[in-house]
Amino acid sequence: MSSVNLQAEKLNRTIETNNPAVHRMLSEKGKSIFFPKGGILKQSADAKGKKFNATIGISTKDDGTPLVLPSLQNQIGIDPKNYAPYVSSFGLLELRKKWQEKIREKNPSLRGKAISLPVVTSGLTHGLSMSAYLFLDPQDTLVLPDKFWGNYKLIFQNEFEAKIAPFNTFKNEQFDTESLEWALKENPKGKKVVLLNIPNNPTGYTPSETEADQIIEVLKQSAEAGNEIVVLCDDAYFGLLYEEGLLNESLFARLVDLHENILAVKIDGATKEEYAWGFRVAFLTFGGKDLSPETLEAFEEKTAGAIRGNISNCCHLSQSLLLNLFKSKTYEEEKRQSYRVLEERYEIVHTVLHANKDKFAPYFKALPFNSGYFMCIELADNIESEQLRQVLLEQYDTGVIATGNLIRIAFSSIGKSQIPKLFENIFEACQKI
Repeated sequence: MSSVNLQAEKLNRTIETNNPAVHRMLSEKGKSIFFPKGGILKQSADAKGKKFNATIGISTKDDGTPLVLPSLQNQIGIDPKNYAPYVSSFGLLELRKKWQEKIREKNPSLRGKAISLPVVTSGLTHGLSMSAYLFLDPQDTLVLPDKFWGNYKLIFQNEFEAKIAPFNTFKNEQFDTESLEWALKENPKGKKVVLLNIPNNPTGYTPSETEADQIIEVLKQSAEAGNEIVVLCDDAYFGLLYEEGLLNESLFARLVDLHENILAVKIDGATKEEYAWGFRVAFLTFGGKDLSPETLEAFEEKTAGAIRGNISNCCHLSQSLLLNLFKSKTYEEEKRQSYRVLEERYEIVHTVLHANKDKFAPYFKALPFNSGYFMCIELADNIESEQLRQVLLEQYDTGVIATGNLIRIAFSSIGKSQIPKLFENIFEACQKI
């Protein structure tokens, strides 16, 4: 520890005193990172409110307001003070409190359970990257379903040099909890990092309540066996459920008090939940059984420190606009209407696939899907996905994503009237091949 900054050592002691297992889950970078409370930040904080404040690295008018170009301000309908200055590396405090409130509203079983105040990240990808920073050392193993978002490789494998250990996603049209169980047993006992993306990208699948119970039991048994488990809950598509009986809360809510050997990390945000893709506003929230407020704050500080050393802080304008959105009287109704657009497209996809099941069967079949933005079709052995993609582009004016032996279809971005023709194009292209 001699080479670790004193502020980092203090945070580490706080975590280790409260729960040594959770402290051991931190990567070497995670143990060494801290949010600097001295230096420029402290000196700027000391000068706040002073008549002569020459500490801030922004340009101001003589009256102290931000020196914003009029052509920029003319495009933005809010006060420059709410978007032009730098914002804290933790994010806007009011927004963080509001997002925590929304997490609790959406996850009623969190009642009475302690969780950290969310820390703002620059989108879900950045949140995943900061999670890797905190918990994954080179050659550590990341356990996740074999149907996963391709960018995970770039983040965890290429950037942080972790080993990806996929387990089988589906068995008998359901989540394969047995495969998850074997994946946790396969490697030597000790630290485990598990990533669960629900609803799943690319398949658009959310486990049922029963399946979720089984997942929780597998994780609990693994923790009881002596494994120390970080569970990363990628909740990018949270709330976009189109069937009854599905897990309607985040697994995070069940994990935060499950076992002393489990640390839950919720990665969510405005990107998909609030239909604000380019805003790049997401959040990291931490929870674990009997973790003290001081320990949760230590994780907030480490996250903010990693952000400070990575991008300094996240976009002030996006955070202010999002906060204003939550205060809008029409927000809830607008969100319901947007959800209904996606739900109707999902229903049409289901109808088309059911009506043409026998016709499509020699060429492809749908993987289980019930939520999110996407669904996948699995191709027959004699059809190569990239070849099919090229035929669709060149001869059918149709774009899809080829991944392995699957074609991923984003019904989120295609009109209702186009869906039947989309599948007909895929069917005809398969016939040609």
